[in-house]
Amino acid sequence: MQHDPTRTLAAFVLCQRGPSLMSVSETAHQNFVETLPTEMSVKIFGELDTESLCSASRTCKLWHHIIEGNEQLWRRQCLLVRAICQREVDSDRRDGLSWKVTLVRNYTRSCLKRDWLRGRYSHVSSAEQLRGRKMTPQDAETWGEILQAELDR
Repeated sequence: MQHDPTRTLAAFVLCQRGPSLMSVSETAHQNFVETLPTEMSVKIFGELDTESLCSASRTCKLWHHIIEGNEQLWRRQCLLVRAICQREVDSDRRDGLSWKVTLVRNYTRSCLKRDWLRGRYSHVSSAEQLRGRKMTPQDAETWGEILQAELDR
């Protein structure tokens, strides 16, 4: 079946004013965030992973405003990071940092720590094998955890 650009299909769109009938060509040019209640947009953004959420916040001013202004979106992502970097996240939160700042400070650290603990670097024989991999500083307790994981393997 070929696409016929002269044919217009109807679409049922929900928006804050209530349901309305619009053509697909009209809805194709609308930003879903403009047509949905903010709470629904937040639920959709809440399904994104950390990198996708950060990318979405750079998409347009409206998305940026909704994402940046919602601490719950950042809290959810930060709690995933906390599963790996509990001490660091708890310390940042005690210091009064926002969920977003805490996430930004600890995201890369948590990815690196997770990889070390899973044994990704167990058989590295030269620095050349780490080329292109972003490394971040780790505290002494983290290195102790990593060493213990290596000894247990």
